[in-house]
Amino acid sequence: MSIASPCIDVCRMDAKSGLCEGCLRTVDEIFGWAAATDAQKTHILAAVAQRRARIDAGPESLRGDCDK
Repeated sequence: MSIASPCIDVCRMDAKSGLCEGCLRTVDEIFGWAAATDAQKTHILAAVAQRRARIDAGPESLRGDCDK
């Protein structure tokens, strides 16, 4: 099975977060994608989904558990 890259051709790295502004992957995740196994790609996509959910939830999602 071939898993498609989450790249959306908005390739800019955010210096603060260390994530691509388009696909929300790290540099290591981006450069390792082609050689990654399907299991590794699935893991990366899950991490991207969690990052996107935190961003979509807004600043409140960045609070630690002790602050809730």
